Amino acid sequence: MNPQITNLVIILVMMQASKKIPFDDPNVLMGVRGLYVLSNVIIFGIYMYVKMQIDKKRDMTVLKYVEPAPMGSTEEPKAVTTTVHAYDQQQLKGLLKSQLMGVGMMGVMHLYFKYTNPLLIQSIIPLKGAFEGNLVKVHLLGQQATGDLKRPWKANNGMAGLMGQGSGEIKTDKKSVEAAEKAGRGGVKEE
Repeated sequence: MNPQITNLVIILVMMQASKKIPFDDPNVLMGVRGLYVLSNVIIFGIYMYVKMQIDKKRDMTVLKYVEPAPMGSTEEPKAVTTTVHAYDQQQLKGLLKSQLMGVGMMGVMHLYFKYTNPLLIQSIIPLKGAFEGNLVKVHLLGQQATGDLKRPWKANNGMAGLMGQGSGEIKTDKKSVEAAEKAGRGGVKEE
């Protein structure tokens, strides 16, 4: 089943369930806050374990691909040459940044605007998303990096991805990589 559809189902169910939870009771509110904090501590722990695995494996296999131009941009696609180790570190950095932004937004919503219902939903969806991530599948769950888990991974485009509208496909074939390297915007080497 599509993860975005299951997220939508979870959100709808949790919105209905949160209407029945007495958030005005300080004990219930502290319990939900504790659940939210615990969820984020678990996610952070998972990401730190994944980082240890990435550093332990230190896979220096060269990875070449063509990164599509940003959506709505007139730029040419960019050729990228990196290693599996550097690619995984870059992906992990993006996941950590995303988690911190989510915690920051939730903090503003809860502490400043006094919203309590999203705490419950945000205790479940990010944790579920962490286990559905490619890095966790490869480095924690031990799945082989083949098929859909072969690097570079397709970017998750949210609702655009759900409707089959991508912002461009990452290309790994030799012809596309060489064409992008010759186009002038290529040859970017990431360490």
